[in-house]
Amino acid sequence: MSYKVCFLIANRIYISDGMRSALGLAVENIYSYTYIFYQKMPAKNEYLDENLAWIRDMEGEVYAVTETMDEETKKYNLEEWELAEATLDDVVDRILECDLVVGYGLPAQKVQAPPQCA
Repeated sequence: MSYKVCFLIANRIYISDGMRSALGLAVENIYSYTYIFYQKMPAKNEYLDENLAWIRDMEGEVYAVTETMDEETKKYNLEEWELAEATLDDVVDRILECDLVVGYGLPAQKVQAPPQCA
């Protein structure tokens, strides 16, 4: 029996790491599904493009949860990156069938860190 894992990513700086983690699990015969909330995907590059293709080759998927995105972000993620579209109901359905759910990364910061922390 193969396990199913769902990654939930709401902070842009963790998208590439989350995709790489999903790919790592897919290589180990674990179905991996990644959901991107609110955020625009990073600039398109060969590395992330290959990761996305490999995830799909291994029967996983990366979804854009479009109900949480503005129109520009939604268009970029669906057209430029060709992510699969998902609703919040789709996310709930997938979570219920998964064996493990990973809230990946820290939530997006609402307040900038002071300069001393840089």
